[in-house]
Amino acid sequence: MADDNNNKAAQYEPEFLKKLLSDMLLIRRFEEKAGQLYGLRKIGGFCHLYIGQEAIAVGAVAAIDLARDYVITAYRDHGHALAVGMDPALIMAELYGRITGCSRGKGGSMHLFDAERHFYGGHGIVGAHIPLATGMTLKLKYMGEKGAVLCFFGDGAVHQGSFHEALNMAGVWKLPVVYICENNQYGMGTDYRRVSAVHDLSALSCSYNMPGKQVDGMDVLAVYESLREAVAAVRAESQPSLLELRTYRYMGHSMSDPATYRTREEVLKQKELDPILILKKKVVADNVLREEEFQQMDKRCKDVVAQAVNFAEASETPATETMYEDVFK
Repeated sequence: MADDNNNKAAQYEPEFLKKLLSDMLLIRRFEEKAGQLYGLRKIGGFCHLYIGQEAIAVGAVAAIDLARDYVITAYRDHGHALAVGMDPALIMAELYGRITGCSRGKGGSMHLFDAERHFYGGHGIVGAHIPLATGMTLKLKYMGEKGAVLCFFGDGAVHQGSFHEALNMAGVWKLPVVYICENNQYGMGTDYRRVSAVHDLSALSCSYNMPGKQVDGMDVLAVYESLREAVAAVRAESQPSLLELRTYRYMGHSMSDPATYRTREEVLKQKELDPILILKKKVVADNVLREEEFQQMDKRCKDVVAQAVNFAEASETPATETMYEDVFK
């Protein structure tokens, strides 16, 4: 699948391909630094890294219009937040628990949020945000708005009742939503094949009268094209769909997971399918980007992350009284 879509790279403008690569690289460098800072105890609480899955958030967001479309995801949300254009400094400050963070230091890693960019989280309970996404789409349809909602979740969420109830509602009411299962092979430490009666998770769409498709989630162009097609169906006929994007996380489930349930050989084999290297190899081979330009791009991303860390380090912790703010009752 990756080879077929990489052959289509020539169809795209060089600047578009460079942006895809740069966006994935920024996520990778941000996550590497976040992991390092967690080890130094600069970041506390839960922290789920997106390393290996960058093609999904970047390719999907590239296919929508954030002036009218919306994004919502689960707790592994740093990549999505960066993909929609959130300021890395505000994200890093949130990881640090600082008042300058995007959620004022109250949300942390799992609860990033930016209403102006139509990014509605960052949610910590497995599968619980899927009904929220469905409610967002109901609002769009009820108000006659032309937007779409991208709802991201992991393979573990498909075994929650909230997943099935929400998809059934979207199928019955023809809601403008694309459900995106980021199947990174493991629900925490359990291989998804051990707990799923079907191994093609996109086939679950049949139960809810919506199209389903399995996509190579390590190929950013495959992701982009599949999302563009799904969003077009939403716009034309309010047709919801379920995409299973096959991917792989190179780190543990969270920073506290030693990932002893898989072999080193398995991880090394999967790293041959690194989404950043796949696109880099293609654009370099097609003379879209020279190796030295890639190194400059990488340095820019590292510099942005370094500036974000400096901002977080210099920011204040929330005052005690702020715990009573931003609540309804």
